[in-house]
Amino acid sequence: MAGHGHGDTPAFEPKNKVVKWFDSRLPIFSLMNEQAIVFPTPKNLNYMWTFGAILTFMLVTMIVSGITLAMHYAANTELAFDRVEDIMRNVNFGWLLRYIHAVGASMFFFAVYMHIARGLYYGSYKAPREVLWMLGVIILILMMATAFMGYVLPWGQMSGWGATVITNLFSAIPLVGPSITQWLWGGFAVDNATLNRFFALHYLLPFVIAGVVVLHIWALHVTGNNNPTGVSVKSSKDTVPFSPYLTIKDGFAIVVFMLLYAWFVFYVPNYLGHPDNYIQFNPLVTPAHIVPEWYLLPFYAMLRAIPDKLGGVMVMFGSLLILLVIPWLDTSRVRSARYRPMFKIAFWLFVVTCIALGWLGSQPAEGIYVILARFFTFYYFAFFLILMPVLGIIETPKPLPTSIADDVLAKSKKKGHTQPEPTAGSGGVSPEGATAAPKKD
Repeated sequence: MAGHGHGDTPAFEPKNKVVKWFDSRLPIFSLMNEQAIVFPTPKNLNYMWTFGAILTFMLVTMIVSGITLAMHYAANTELAFDRVEDIMRNVNFGWLLRYIHAVGASMFFFAVYMHIARGLYYGSYKAPREVLWMLGVIILILMMATAFMGYVLPWGQMSGWGATVITNLFSAIPLVGPSITQWLWGGFAVDNATLNRFFALHYLLPFVIAGVVVLHIWALHVTGNNNPTGVSVKSSKDTVPFSPYLTIKDGFAIVVFMLLYAWFVFYVPNYLGHPDNYIQFNPLVTPAHIVPEWYLLPFYAMLRAIPDKLGGVMVMFGSLLILLVIPWLDTSRVRSARYRPMFKIAFWLFVVTCIALGWLGSQPAEGIYVILARFFTFYYFAFFLILMPVLGIIETPKPLPTSIADDVLAKSKKKGHTQPEPTAGSGGVSPEGATAAPKKD
């Protein structure tokens, strides 16, 4: 993966003869050293930057648990529901595998929403990271498609009716809509062919996600990390090697995240699910309220807020596609909301809007709930289409620090700490000597 210029970094010289022989023919170890050991990283990254590592951990967890579950699953409408129950009761640690996978979907989306929120707050979508951001949005869309198809596989009431409602949305597309819906179904209703298609795609898409994640990380290593100040790296004093500084921080964050994950798995595994999904799908009995999983509720609320079916579909998909063009909607030359007082207020109102839409998506589509959903849907789009362009023009940002190092030193002085410069005899690793200065953005 191409990255910052590491011309000042000493060349990687393996001490082990076998490693040296292999690396001279296929430089995997040199690549790992450059991209995961000495890679220069801003020294002021906070714990919001650990969600990238958490998401990588969750992707691996979901793929491994999913492959194992697929060994015992049957994509057949006559067998699927009972087979899931069989996994829970008769497969060794099948209950644990199933809960790791089911709860893992929620943990995955919680982490990705935190990752996106951090990107929005600190302006990680701004030049030169536009492609990095767009790849992240593509990953989000693929995750939603994968999660939706996975929710159908247990073949409970919410599974079958959720598939019916969502696939029916495509029928609103003029001319080709009905044909697309029939193609998705594999027939004229949600049935065995639908379950087979969704299972095949649910198994395939995580590997597509993994491929896009590789591109996402590649793009990150070309431009380098953003940081809480939004100030570009100017010298080696602004950075530290990725390892051990960031690997230890990421590792600690993953352990803390796993504690939350484990609490849900072992104590309240069904808390985030719907009880109706423990009833086998019956196309003749409609549930009182058809709702998707919690992480899709904000988009479901936007869909139902629009009285026209086609309009609702356009708003729902538009709420995702608009994320792709954010880098060109934000007109401010300052990245971080830390120095943008008006944008900071707008951002936190946006967070409240997303949470409110999530709650409204779980309520009946009637009365005050619809009115509130329309109000918050308006603000969702207004944040991107009105506030981002206008605030960048009218807002007066706070003064930016001259460099990342100066910001770190200023904070240390406020706390009463001092940061002595590392010396050759101190036994420590000097950031100046361990990393090269990345290119300026």
